[in-house]
Amino acid sequence: MPLFKLKSDYRASPAQETAARKILEGLKKKNHPVTLLGVTGSGKTFTMAKVIEKWGAPALVISHNKTLAAQLYTEFRSFFPSNAVCYFVSYYDYYQPEAYIPQSDTYIAKDASINDQIDRLRLQATASLLSRKDVLIVATVSCIYGIGSPDDWSKMTANFYVGQVISPSQACRRLARIQYARNDFDFSSGRFRLKGNILDIFPPYARNPVRIVWELSRISRIYEFEMRGLKKIAELKNIPVYPAKFFITTAPRLKEAVKNIKKELRRRVAYFRGRGQLLEAERLLQRTNYDIEMLEETGYCHGIENYSRHLSGRLPGEPPQCLIDYFPKNFLTIIDESHVTLPQLRGMYRGDYSRKKTLVEFGFRLPSAIDNRPLKFSEFEGLVDKLMYVSATPADYEIKRSRNFVVEQLIRPTGLTDPEVIVRSQKNAVEDVKREILRTKRRKERALIITLTKRMAEDLSFHLTASGIKTRYLHSDIDTLDRIKILNELRKGTVDCIVGVNLLREGLDLPEVSLVAILDADKEGFLRSRTSLIQIAGRSARNVSSRVIFYADVLTRSMEEAIAEMKRRRRIQEEYNRVHGITPATIRKNISIDETLIKENISKARETVIRSIEEETGDKARLLDVLRRDLDEAVDKLDFELAIILRDKIFSLGGKLEKEKKK
Repeated sequence: MPLFKLKSDYRASPAQETAARKILEGLKKKNHPVTLLGVTGSGKTFTMAKVIEKWGAPALVISHNKTLAAQLYTEFRSFFPSNAVCYFVSYYDYYQPEAYIPQSDTYIAKDASINDQIDRLRLQATASLLSRKDVLIVATVSCIYGIGSPDDWSKMTANFYVGQVISPSQACRRLARIQYARNDFDFSSGRFRLKGNILDIFPPYARNPVRIVWELSRISRIYEFEMRGLKKIAELKNIPVYPAKFFITTAPRLKEAVKNIKKELRRRVAYFRGRGQLLEAERLLQRTNYDIEMLEETGYCHGIENYSRHLSGRLPGEPPQCLIDYFPKNFLTIIDESHVTLPQLRGMYRGDYSRKKTLVEFGFRLPSAIDNRPLKFSEFEGLVDKLMYVSATPADYEIKRSRNFVVEQLIRPTGLTDPEVIVRSQKNAVEDVKREILRTKRRKERALIITLTKRMAEDLSFHLTASGIKTRYLHSDIDTLDRIKILNELRKGTVDCIVGVNLLREGLDLPEVSLVAILDADKEGFLRSRTSLIQIAGRSARNVSSRVIFYADVLTRSMEEAIAEMKRRRRIQEEYNRVHGITPATIRKNISIDETLIKENISKARETVIRSIEEETGDKARLLDVLRRDLDEAVDKLDFELAIILRDKIFSLGGKLEKEKKK
């Protein structure tokens, strides 16, 4: 029986089937990575899903940012509804790392806002890897940061089973050792409660809590139950309870770690004093001794990750154990948008080392804190076994590493071809752009204008607006939620045109856009490289009327290469359409993040439930319970737009969220 079962409403296209088959052949026969060159709109994600299904082993998909990772996570969950599809990204909503600026004698304490929901999903990912085989994890580059040893996690797991002879107090002590907190009144994720012969445990990685019931000194029942109403969901014969935190260690290892931390502290303090750095010596002594006391008393301290080398028993310079270490042998790694993700993976270690080195030099941390780090790129490559790069514009590195084993997926299911590219003079470019936008608007289509600077984007946006063209600008100073709103306005036609800098590249799905105009296309550099030009042009590749205009005074090498590559792809696509009698068609797709559609299409069923409850019982308390349950489900599914609607409905009825009720 296959490990993964792919479910989809449509069949794979011949191009997708061929690409998946060639990739699988390469993965099985070659001892090096393979590359999928898939043009925008060709269904690369579905091809990736086909490869994962046929490969039949756990898979890790790495994306370069949380937004695209969430998009992939949602798609893979729909493709593999019966398998364990998990999400592993940084759990910080806000993160200011600990740092020191010697020039101004400024110490910046670590400041972070942890997203408990994402933390739960991270724990769910590692727990799934240790308990089942059909696991697909979508992650960002946070997967190369240390999270503690999988061996320690397995050893520290508290196992309970029906018939086990163990007292409730012994079970509680086991849970406390793996960082679960007892709270008999505020029972929530990562906590347990004991009442007589009944022990309730709420693992942070689980959706529902578990109840263990005793008869005398023997466990008689174990079952999963709902938080509200205590309704039983399923009887269980046994339950492994994994640790509530990543950085966890056994009692003997902790004792040895504290001993080694003290030894390192003595050496480092002596080093500072020998150099006359008394301030640094005293600072390090106070900070580290406080952490040692916390470790000895509770087994945990703030910033415990800085002692991870000692806690895991690693040698100086040894790589940390990260998410990848939790995978079994023969797992598959897919690096999405590899031309962007690989440079990120390369750059993580150097930036982290520079910051930590300063903290160590001035007595804020022990030298071993440097070993709390992301993997070096060479270490990452040494950990992954079967590797697949995916990009519309793979860089030379991917092609070289793949030894030219590049599988091209150039045919789109809709028959759309790469856009036509026109080169025009930069002289009078603004007036020419205005004419092109108005022509596009008359066809009820949209436009994207790409500038080199934020100031230029703003100025051009104001100028076009003054000319009667509904225009918005988009750059890194715009809040993430506002960016989503602006893109929705473009898709709905409220806005005719968006002017942006470098946010209009990978991952944007805008089928209404038929015109992409790139100003200063001849200004060589990152923003006008071959890769960038092809990626930007791809934003119009979902519309049958697509055109790309390069405004330039000279034809640069990057422009020539980008135009040549797009012409090559276009010839292949047009020939395929001719042979198979395909007429290209614009992609039709619902606006994914639209409050109106959400209310109309998603909330109708809930509104029906709400009305029926109001009409039949008039029971406001029950109505609020329904809304709170749906809110929890929406958050679990990362459907945050729906969650906002449900939250506002609860408030409008005078209700409170569960956490506010308990205060």
